Amino acid sequence: MTGHAVQMSDRVPTLPVPPEVWKIILDGYRLPVLGTHGVAHWARVLENGRRIAGPAGADVAVVELFAVFHDARRLNENHDPKHGPRGAELARTVRHLLPALTDAQLDQLCAACEHHTHELTHADATVRACFDADRLDLARVGITPDPRYLCTDAARDPVVLEWATRRGRDWVEPAYVRGVWLAG
Repeated sequence: MTGHAVQMSDRVPTLPVPPEVWKIILDGYRLPVLGTHGVAHWARVLENGRRIAGPAGADVAVVELFAVFHDARRLNENHDPKHGPRGAELARTVRHLLPALTDAQLDQLCAACEHHTHELTHADATVRACFDADRLDLARVGITPDPRYLCTDAARDPVVLEWATRRGRDWVEPAYVRGVWLAG
């Protein structure tokens, strides 16, 4: 880890969930909020996902939700094989607070959360983009993302791969993480 480099985002720093859901997510998060699997990682996954969703044929709304739910219920920074299913359960629990989310989108979100650490790929384009959005941030833990383990051509694009790898390696923390996401 080389420290947190603060960087401005290309997009308006909106949360992909309503404030009441964000509060539930943060109140139940048991790890350091700025740790390896914390909100700066979620923000990079969000930005990775926004960058690859369109070209991958994915539902960007689901990919954005995945960014904040996939690690939201980790219990440790190392081996936690049940964290994805716990994140999916959290999404199901707060579904009533996400009125725009369809049943099909909830199914995609939950599948992506449940399987992101142990499945290499998935039949659904949106789930594949979720997997890749997370994998593109592996450099934060010293692992250079390997194109052979990415599911989408969009994530394997050398420009995207280099951009995401650099951001993960440098622990880029988008300015909105502290300026908006943690300001409340």
